[in-house]
Parts: sequence; structure tokens; C-alpha cells
Amino acid sequence: MPALTRAEAETRARDLSVQRYAIDLDLTRGEEVFGSTTVIRFTALRDCDTFAEVRPAALHRVALDGRALDPALLDGNRLPLTGLTAGEHELRVEADMRYSRTGEGMHRFTDPADGEVYVYTQLFLDDVQRVAAAFDQPDLKAVFDVEVTAPEEWTVLGNALGTRTAPGRWKLATTPPLATYLLCVVAGPYHSVRTEHAGIPFGLHCRRSLAPYLDRDADDLFDITRTCFDRYHELFDEPYPFDSYDQAFVPEFNAGAMENPGLVTFRDEYVSRSAVTPTEAQFRAVVIAHEMAHMWFGDLVTLRWWDDIWLNESFAEYMGYQVVSEATRFTGTWNDFAVVRKAWGSDADQRPSTHPVAPAPEAVPDTASALTNFDGISYAKGASALRQLVAWLGRKEFLAGINEHFARHRFGNAALADFIDSLSTATDRDVPAWADAWLRTSGLDTLTPAASPAPNGWRLEVNHSGGRPHRIGVGLYDRAVADAGRLVERDRSTLDITATAVVEKRELSGPRPDLILLNDGDLTFAKIRFDERSWETLSATLSSLPDALSRAVAWNAARDLVRDGRIAPREHLALTCRHLPAESDPYLVEGVLTFARTVLADRYLAPSLRTEALGSLGEASRAVLATGRAETALSATRALIDCAVTGQDAAELRGWYEDGAIPGAPALDPELRWRMLLRLCVLGAAGAAEIEAELARDGSAKGLEGAARCRAALPDEAAKEAAWQAMFHDDSLSNYLFAATAQGFWHPEQAELLAPFAGRFFPDAAALAARRGPAIAEAIGRYAFPFTAVDAGTLALGREAVTAGAVTPALRRALADRLDDGARALRLRQAP
Repeated sequence: MPALTRAEAETRARDLSVQRYAIDLDLTRGEEVFGSTTVIRFTALRDCDTFAEVRPAALHRVALDGRALDPALLDGNRLPLTGLTAGEHELRVEADMRYSRTGEGMHRFTDPADGEVYVYTQLFLDDVQRVAAAFDQPDLKAVFDVEVTAPEEWTVLGNALGTRTAPGRWKLATTPPLATYLLCVVAGPYHSVRTEHAGIPFGLHCRRSLAPYLDRDADDLFDITRTCFDRYHELFDEPYPFDSYDQAFVPEFNAGAMENPGLVTFRDEYVSRSAVTPTEAQFRAVVIAHEMAHMWFGDLVTLRWWDDIWLNESFAEYMGYQVVSEATRFTGTWNDFAVVRKAWGSDADQRPSTHPVAPAPEAVPDTASALTNFDGISYAKGASALRQLVAWLGRKEFLAGINEHFARHRFGNAALADFIDSLSTATDRDVPAWADAWLRTSGLDTLTPAASPAPNGWRLEVNHSGGRPHRIGVGLYDRAVADAGRLVERDRSTLDITATAVVEKRELSGPRPDLILLNDGDLTFAKIRFDERSWETLSATLSSLPDALSRAVAWNAARDLVRDGRIAPREHLALTCRHLPAESDPYLVEGVLTFARTVLADRYLAPSLRTEALGSLGEASRAVLATGRAETALSATRALIDCAVTGQDAAELRGWYEDGAIPGAPALDPELRWRMLLRLCVLGAAGAAEIEAELARDGSAKGLEGAARCRAALPDEAAKEAAWQAMFHDDSLSNYLFAATAQGFWHPEQAELLAPFAGRFFPDAAALAARRGPAIAEAIGRYAFPFTAVDAGTLALGREAVTAGAVTPALRRALADRLDDGARALRLRQAP
């Protein structure tokens, strides 16, 4: 199917305006297809030829202004509309559409717990055409009238309030003007909890088998929702623009959530059966706030073309973390952002696929290329840039600018230039120059301190490599007189670094401090380095920095040092084991442990050092557990399980599994039991019988995923071949079962067994992505890439595959990123 090009979208926007979609869906036609009838009322602004998009299983009837068109005219996904005269028109399209198993279009899921069926739409970025005929681009907004026929026992939800008009028949209220990708329908025997706030109906919805867990969490979810809703109304002049606010937790959802106006869809892992860490609880709150921010950033005011996706995602990312931190009980959002989320952005910004936060329009020539830019740059780096903008511009001016933006473009579309112009009305500062430096360039600046004697004390020099202005905090710390292992803050000040500055100097009184921490407070996006004395001090005292956000900045800087080869992986591992047991912030414990276990131990360390490294991390995890801190216990328990590597470890783990308890750890729930069984399978200490027994104990959707993960992990050639066939040659696997199988497949302990599969990966991945589309292509890159087989030969095969014309854009981007990660890992392993 051809991707829509920017040039085609611009032409169509000049040719047409769209007034209304009337969509009638029939969800009673069986397991494979549903009925879709679409009536589009639109105006041709001049005589023209154009096209609508639709991707049917069967196209039954097409009529333009009452005149039948031949369905055979459909070319791929394009329905040509030729000879249009200036004026009003009506297009009617009747079709059967195919249900999805990949989370794209209308996804259909049968719950193994009770056999109930659920469907929901996910239409971003250009998948409305999998559900209804449309002019599928974001700047042809229109109102939507939706009616649905469904089984009588089902509930139907949409972008606006719904009414059951007859048994099995639902009518949704007319929406305000929406972009096509924001249409949403959720249907099934959903369990619902409802309330009202500020005159707006609020609802929470999940499948019936999760009802006890939603009921358990409902008060907390509503509290966070109400708090964020009220905070946004304090910040924004424009009131919430839709008639209701439903939040549906849906199965097998690819993203974290989707900002459909009035009906946000979330992955239903956020309604957890098992215990969650403070990081996971806090992140759920951030996602709620993020999606609510989209009601203004993205839904009320929508991007014109996909080069400005940052106008949606960077803003929602920033507002989500900020609003949760200032309005809810979760005050540590920026700690987690600094040590985990920001790293996602900086990693992406150092790969060959990097791009500006706001790329030039010509750099996003079509929808296929746009989809590859939904990454750590558009989210985390963009949010960091906005945090720096607020520090540079001022919070009052920032809010005035965005409120001006909403007023100018409500229910319309806008681009970067529009936003910059709105901000400029609130300040005398040179906002266009700031935007050029921060939003139109890629890569990271680097800030490095140096200290030298000065006549009245000492001189701080900050060396600046890069071309962006920065307003940063500079923290100065000394070792405590009575305890050299503890740091005390001497001073924290603000330093402005101009875009063109190579060195910024400041004369300071007294002796030089033991530690100079640049970007203390984490207000900018840059690599932070240390002078020799500061690094020596930090290595010994990191966990004693008084503020958790300062420690997060230090941990992130240490992560950059090991990735850039400035310290050895063993040194970072030693830093982790030395300081993590003393760390009280749960977000830092989880983030640092996860990096050490999954990246340092499995990828950056030489394989010969891995067993020792896992042993050290296991001991560090035990030490964290021994502190008795409830907030860090679950993260430490998970790491302890994952660090089992020797025969003795396996025997101990097997004993815990059979006893149903880990001494000193949280109670074993389904998530921990499947985690233990996976590790036992990897180590050859459990097999098919144990998997089937655990599945009999937990036959839920998560249980099926756990079983798929464990079967793929078995150190047996037949098991690996069966998993391979399921992933790459059986297209019936849902997106989640594909991911689970891939997660279980590759393990460093099984390198010899897995070696033959590395060469098969690239051609099989290319064929699978071509058959199953972008969502599976992304999952291939994230979960199925042979990271345990990274060597020069594998990298060469991968580079050859990436340059081949047969690779889809989504897979090409995913593979290019993984190959760059692999090349970095290989360099670090081979370094002296």
C-alpha cells in the first residue's frame, strides 16, 4: 500500500475541506470481518481529481453524489475520485473490514480467562482506513457521527457520549472537529466504573477478568484523573473541549496509551494483577497526565503534517511529568525521567537515525517515514528541550504563549512556526533563535568542568562543545569533615551558557569543592562530564549526594561515560554495586539496576566476565533487600531472580519456586512466579512439565504470554526451532504473543545453541515485516533482534539487509538502530 506523501496531503488540503463523517459499523459479522459503511460530506474548493483511502477485506459499494462507482477502481488503498467540480459532494463506501491481531486498525481479542471477546480501534498514524473510508490526513478535520451494531451484551464507547438506541444498537453523539487518526471505538462486555467531575462524566473500563483489579485501583485512578484535570484547568485558559472523559484499559495494546478525544485507550497492564514498583505506579500516573495533556496538545490543536509530531508528544511528555510532580503524591517524576526516560532520548540522538526534535518538512516526506520518528527524540529529548525553554523563558511567559496558541488554533491545525509566533507574543526574548538551536538541530552538546586556582579563590571553567544555549544549575559539594564518605552541599547557582560560547568562566571564593556537578537539577539536555577530582569524589560518595535528582544526574552522566568508552563497564558495575544498597530513591534503584542487568552485563561486558558480574549484581540486590525498604524490595527481588546464573543459583531459585517464597522478599505473585520459571528454563532447571503446570495455575492472557516466553527459552534445539517457526512463519500470533516469544528466545547462556539462528534472522525478519506491517516490524527490532549473537559477521549481515530494497521503512529503522547499538557493544567489549 502506498504511503501518503506530504506533497499529496498538501494538494488534497488545497483541494478539499471535509465537513462530516457518518460511520456505521457492524461488529456482528463473525470473527474475521466487520461491516463498515461511511458517508463523507466534503467540499471541493476547485475543480480537481483526488482520492480517498480505504483498506477493505471486500469493497461492496461505492457511490459519489449518488452515482455508483466501480469498486474495482480501488488501487491498493486508494479510491480515485476524478472529475470533481467545485462545490459540495457526498461519498458513500460500504465494505467488510478485517479485524487485526497486531494492534492496528480494529483489534480483536478473545480473553482466555473466560472466552469473552473485545474489540478496540487504534488508528494512529494512518490506520483509520482499516476501519472506514476517509481522507486520511491530520489537517482535514471533520465532525464524526458514529453508530455501531454489536452483540446485545456489549458496551460501546466512543469519542463522545453513547446511547443504546435498541438492543445491540448504539449511537454516539456528534464530535467536535477531529483529525481522522483520533477516531475511536471500543466495544465488548467491558466492566465499567463511573463518576462525574466538574460536570463531565468520567469512566474507567476494562475486560471482565480484570474487574477485581480495576475496582481495587478505581479510587486512585479517579483521584489522579481529577487532580490532573483540575491542574490543567488552572494552567490553561481553554476548558476541556469534549463531552466526556473515558479511560479504557484494552488488551494487546502496542503503545502505552492513545489520546483519542474523550476516550483514552491504555494498555491493560496498567491494571495489574500483581504487585507493582513505585516506578510503575508513578509512571501510570504520568501516562494518565500525558494523555490528558493531549486533549489540548494534539486533539484541540492538531499538527498540520507529521514533521511537527513534537507539538503533540514533546508537550504531552513534559506536561505529564510536570503536572504529576506538582499536583499528585508522586513527587519523584523528574528523578525517574532523569535516570531512565532521558536516557531513551540521548541514546536515540546518538544513532545514525537521529533527527531534530522538529525536523524540516522535507525530511518527513510521507507517512511511512513519519512513523519512524516516534522515538526517544520526539518524546524525551523534546520534553527536556521544553523544560529548558521554561527555565530560559520563564514559566509565566511559557504558559501565556501556549494559551495564546490554543486560542488562535482551537479545533484547527498548527505548525512549528505558529507555535513560535504564539510564544513570541509573551516575551521579548528571541524565541525563533532558541527554536533554531534546540528544535532544528540534532545531537547532544557536552559540558565539562575544570577548576584552577584564582587570586581570591578558584576559577570554574565550563567547556561547551555544541551550539545550543543552556541555563543550568551548578552544584558544589564537599566531603563532610566528620565523614569523608558523605557529601554536603556548599552552593548551587545558575549559569547561563550562550550558544556560541566555547568556555564560560566564573571566579569563586574559597577552596575548590570536592565535586562540581553541572546541570544539577537537570534542567537541560546535554552530556555532563567531570573533572578528575570530581569523578574520584563521586565514585566514592555518589549515594551520599543530598538530593535524589542530583544523584539521578550523576547516574545518567556515569551511564554516558560507560557508553562512550570513557570508563570501563566493570567500573560502572563496581559503582552500581558500591552505591545501590545505600540508595533510598526507588526510581533510581530500579533504573540503575535495570541498566546494569540488561545492558552492562548482557551487552557491554566481555562474555567471560558475565558470570562474575551477575554474581555481584545478585549480591547487590540481596543487600538492597536487606535494608528492609519496602519501596525498593520488588525491584531488588526481580533483579535477584534475573541474576541467577550458576548451578548453585539455579538450585536456590528452584527451591524458592517450589516453596512459593523468597526469604525476605515480597510475596510471590503471578508475575514473579513466571519470572522465576523463565529464569529456570533459561538455565535448564525447568522444562515443559513445569510450564504446563504453571499455565494450569494461571490461564490468563498474561499466563499465555509467560508460557510462550518460557517455551522459547528452553535450551533445546527443537524448542528453539518451534519458537522460530511461530515467530517468523506463523502469522496467527498476536502482537503480544509474538513479543513474548521473542523475549524468551535470545539468552547469552545459550549462545552456542542460538548461533545458527543469527544468520536466519535478517531475511526472515524482512519477509515477516512485509507481510504483517509496522507494528510487528517494531516488535522485531525491539524484542527479536539477535543481541546475544553480536559479532562482526552478524553486523555485516545486518548492514547488508538494511541497504536491501526489500526491507520496509519501519524495519529498516529498527534494524539500523539495533545494529548501531550492537556495534557500540562490540567496541566496548573489545576495549582494553
